Amino acid sequence: KLSRMENLGAEGQKINGAVANAALEGTAESKLSQQQNSSSQPDDVPNGGRGQKINERVQSIDRKVVKPAQSCLRIFCGCEYNSSTDRLEYDYTYDETVKKKRQPLPRIRERGEFYVDSYNGEPWACSFGTNEESGIWMNSGDQAGTIMAALVWLLMLYSAATVTLLTITEGIPPILGMIYNFLCFMALSCHAKTSFTDPGSVPRSSVPQENQRRDSASHSMCGQCQTFKPPMSHHCRICNRCVSRMDHHCPWMNNCVGAANLKHFLLFLLYTWTCAAYSLSLFGWNYFFCADEDCTFHVVVVHLVRVMTVLCIGAFLFTSSMLMNVCYGLMTGIGTIDRLKKKATNTMSQSDEEPIPLKDVFGIEGYHTWPFPIDPVFDDYDRVMGYSTPQRLAREQQHMERKTPANTPDIVPAPTLELPSCVNDFLPV
Repeated sequence: KLSRMENLGAEGQKINGAVANAALEGTAESKLSQQQNSSSQPDDVPNGGRGQKINERVQSIDRKVVKPAQSCLRIFCGCEYNSSTDRLEYDYTYDETVKKKRQPLPRIRERGEFYVDSYNGEPWACSFGTNEESGIWMNSGDQAGTIMAALVWLLMLYSAATVTLLTITEGIPPILGMIYNFLCFMALSCHAKTSFTDPGSVPRSSVPQENQRRDSASHSMCGQCQTFKPPMSHHCRICNRCVSRMDHHCPWMNNCVGAANLKHFLLFLLYTWTCAAYSLSLFGWNYFFCADEDCTFHVVVVHLVRVMTVLCIGAFLFTSSMLMNVCYGLMTGIGTIDRLKKKATNTMSQSDEEPIPLKDVFGIEGYHTWPFPIDPVFDDYDRVMGYSTPQRLAREQQHMERKTPANTPDIVPAPTLELPSCVNDFLPV
């Protein structure tokens, strides 16, 4: 099936670049030595003998050192992507009229093997909103959610300013203040990434996957969007979109939490919980275990610390509850909305959902990308989201048949509530 993967071999490419530079320097040195010793060399010795030995040495180093190092690096980082074999893709920006030749076709892959889809089908409009034509995802229709999301930033900045004043007045060591400000920065970065990231909205041209069409004779349809509704997806009345693997709509994020931004939401909870626990530990140690005059806070800062202590206690309890809620959803495969529905109908014991693997949350780029709010790269984008699109299936067919990608226009979504013709072709009667 389709894979939306990116180049994860940056470290390996740096090693290859260093080896290539060494080869170039070795070749330059060999030419210089050959020019200096040309008068003393006998005529029967070839001038390229030394350069050939250096090339053989470079190839030996690449075979014995570089490739094993790349393999160990991928294993250590948890990367399931080999740039030397999997970075084979179509270049959709390739202009044959300018370069006067056809671009080389990638090799034929076996069924189920990964490949790279470099086509960018996201909208380029400079507009804010939650519809398909908006270039930047932002929920602007919920005024209460906007106020609550801004309140999160205000409280986090207040806590960072309080700890900074403690550092300036020598109430705590500077290194401790730097650590707390870094944690606040990461928490706010994850909050912004969660708020302005598409949670996994289902497009109007979505169609069932091959296994869904094979295993089921009928499929769910959204009564609001009038499109295919993937399993575990729900329609959010605030965002006015169907969201794949939707957990809930969080007013503190002013956005839904779905398959595409669950990683950023989980990181925000972890960093906020760490900030609260860290600050409470600092204040508790200062209050209970430090009796020196150096531990006395400034008179003005004392009142700020008291307010911050109350806020940290509330944040610690709230994020602890949310972390347990998210972890329960990952272990059982049941989101918050589905769990509430099952509890209301007393059908929790009949659940047959599978646990959600961590690679469907954090991606396959490696463990070094997990702590940072960057978009995850899934091994099978269609499987994670629960749907496919005719455009993506057409590109996959061209890829498997070794055809040059055709410059066909994208399917324009139907302006009315009626189903587009491309969806009717993929749905059973």
